[in-house]
Amino acid sequence: RNLFHGVGRYGIPLVRKQMLNLDCLNLIACTNTIPNDEEYFDFGVHFFVDDYDFGGVYEHPEKTFQLYSQYRFCCTPDYSVYGEMQPWRQIESIAHGRWVGAWWQSKGMNVVPTVSWDKYPSFDYCFDGVEEGCVVAIATFACRMGRAGFIRGYDAMLEKIRPEAVICYGVPFSGMRGNICVIPVCHPQQFHRELMAGSRPCGIRRST
Repeated sequence: RNLFHGVGRYGIPLVRKQMLNLDCLNLIACTNTIPNDEEYFDFGVHFFVDDYDFGGVYEHPEKTFQLYSQYRFCCTPDYSVYGEMQPWRQIESIAHGRWVGAWWQSKGMNVVPTVSWDKYPSFDYCFDGVEEGCVVAIATFACRMGRAGFIRGYDAMLEKIRPEAVICYGVPFSGMRGNICVIPVCHPQQFHRELMAGSRPCGIRRST
């Protein structure tokens, strides 16, 4: 667990900047990934699902490495950072996600750090472990803090990380700035319905 360089006050593992072609982005939920995926191998994998759906990825990352490494890139696991959680639990959630990203990178995977936050006190640590200039991933569709709280954290994230681009899973809030790549939400059940109907789920549109 101490294999990777830690940054910030809490020594959170660092996910380093990598090149990512932003011209055509799509995301598939980790719960929709399958072995030997010949149809969606050019998608990125996201973890904007319930924590219990990917809990073992930190405890035993080697068990899912072959599955996730076949895809174009992986966003780091989005462990919950809720307001009712004690700060040490929020820090642990963030550190676990960053550690998995650093481990994936050490194995040659292309990784996009997922960034989430809660109220102001979490700004002291929730953006740590992401190299400046990274492409980052965020989600708006399940936001529990409201637009004003989200925008405060979003602006703090822009100031701290200065991301090359922001992959936004869900409809952006008004006031969001930067190079935003919007991915429409595609729930796992909807993904399967569209797949059975013979269409290619998801898609991208760009907002600046």
